Amino acid sequence: MTASLLVEGVSYAYPDGHVALRGVDLTIPPGERVALLGPNGAGKTTLVLHLNGILGGAGSAGGAGAAGAPGDDPGRVEVAGLRVEKAQLAEIRRRVGIVFQDPDDQLFMPTVAEDVAFGPANLGLRGADLDSRVDEALRSVGMHEHRDRAPHHLSYGQRRRVAVATVLAMRPEILVLDEPSSNLDPASRRELADILRDLPVTLLMVTHDLPYALELCPRSVILDEGRIVADGPTGSLLADTALLAAHRLELPYGFDPALAASQLTARGALEDSTRGAAEDPAQRSAARGVDA
Repeated sequence: MTASLLVEGVSYAYPDGHVALRGVDLTIPPGERVALLGPNGAGKTTLVLHLNGILGGAGSAGGAGAAGAPGDDPGRVEVAGLRVEKAQLAEIRRRVGIVFQDPDDQLFMPTVAEDVAFGPANLGLRGADLDSRVDEALRSVGMHEHRDRAPHHLSYGQRRRVAVATVLAMRPEILVLDEPSSNLDPASRRELADILRDLPVTLLMVTHDLPYALELCPRSVILDEGRIVADGPTGSLLADTALLAAHRLELPYGFDPALAASQLTARGALEDSTRGAAEDPAQRSAARGVDA
């Protein structure tokens, strides 16, 4: 099976000589949800900007000499088998959908529907096909009834959901979220988590919110000083206090990752059981007291 994301030996140095990435390797299979953790300055944003060719080596938008120290192999990035390079950037940027930390950086049209339509329209969609794509994306984030409102009239949490919809409208291979829980109130945070958990797309979430990573991502990767220093089950990484301390990561006071993981497992089992009952006609009929 072709990986949704393949990063092999990626290195990158900025023009001032600062080396931000040092031989990063990362593979994400289709449908997996992965949290990218690390302290400020670890290289997380630099890595994300390699995924759609904003930064990269001589073959991508970054230009010659942009990657690694002089003479270094910049490595390679592939999205669903397609190499990130200049000749294929249009398709790569459709496949890699990045949701910015601030939704106001992503919303600029007079109405919600026009914002969501902007990307697909630039791909050439028109008429009923475009309307269908917009409806599909807005329904997936629970914002369909707000399609004709001005984005700046929405709450911050609603604007973030619309920002997610603008990316989903492109039908990406991988959805990249930059600090998705920042500045959200508890209810908006939970609503967004429910939406993200049900999306049928590969997800890479860049976050400092470790409980949110545990809630949404079974796997986490820790990046520090341009290198991946840990890769494994999120619960196991968060339970390793020495690992977290070594890389300037901290859980909220009193948060028990083992207890939280067990609660999430129990909730998932309950949801699966409820969903199975809802999908079984015989059980639905029995619940109503009639024959199937």
